[in-house]
Amino acid sequence: MKFRTLGKTGEQLSAIGLGCMGMSTAYGPTDEQQSIDTLHKALDLGINFWDTADVYANGENERLISKVLVPNRDKIFIATKFGFRFKEGTAGHSGLPGTYFDGSPEWIKQAVDLSLQRLKIDEIDLYYAHRIDPNIPVEETVGAMADLVKAGKVRYLGLSEASAESIKKAHKIHPITALQSEYSLLTRDVEKEILPTIRELGITLVPYSPLVRGLFSNINETADFRDDDFRKSLPRYQEEYLENNRNLAKEINEFAQSKGVKGTQIALAWVLNKGEDIIPIPGTKRIQYLVENIEASNIELSVSDLETIDLILNKYPNIGPRYSEGAMKLVNN
Repeated sequence: MKFRTLGKTGEQLSAIGLGCMGMSTAYGPTDEQQSIDTLHKALDLGINFWDTADVYANGENERLISKVLVPNRDKIFIATKFGFRFKEGTAGHSGLPGTYFDGSPEWIKQAVDLSLQRLKIDEIDLYYAHRIDPNIPVEETVGAMADLVKAGKVRYLGLSEASAESIKKAHKIHPITALQSEYSLLTRDVEKEILPTIRELGITLVPYSPLVRGLFSNINETADFRDDDFRKSLPRYQEEYLENNRNLAKEINEFAQSKGVKGTQIALAWVLNKGEDIIPIPGTKRIQYLVENIEASNIELSVSDLETIDLILNKYPNIGPRYSEGAMKLVNN
């Protein structure tokens, strides 16, 4: 396993982390034993950076992880997130109408204790604000998060999908260690302002959905998605965008095949190639894909390879927004 340093902390994390959301929600049927086996395999492979959130299956993902986390606490750097809440107790994913964001100091104090209870641990390694609350100054949110560090409930602080301006404001209140944002072949918003800003401040980028939510492995299986599959709400899996993205995925997969690897591995290698201060967290609930993801860390992309990838992306520009209109309002605040 290759390792990368988290921000200015000196913490050595696996170059590829593990996104755990899909083990409990969003991407089709779940299987608890299969997920637990995958978590154990992640440990065997040296993947010590695991990511979850309180919103994932309304806390059930944290409870699932605890079954492997607790007996292996010294081997795992655990990250979780707070902020998304459900109106009238209706659980679901972050894009549903009944979901809202709460970055208030009052909720933070409750949310961290609830996560600690579900995870069955005394301290969270990395605690993220899942978004920036548009109704509350980021300084207030981060000030309350800083209190958690002082109380010994949290070690390091992170933000997710924050703008460069919000990151700078937050960092003045308390050091921000990591920024979690979507970053992939098709989602490159962070390259303009955000990546330069966090590099200046010594903050690690933690890309989620680096595999574009399975675009290169299941773009032709969209008709088989269940009604509760999160991807059914995403523009990139709908109408004219779907056809564009099918063609794009086909060409990326063909290029990968010419190099003796898979399209998903090329996509992940591309993200890893963007800098040692980037630690992607591809999600999976299956051992097979976990192993394939780790193998991507050994893929070297030449200048010619990167040029070929760019040529393919430029051929299919009609990729569509990464979220629905409502969900996009909480991005880059």
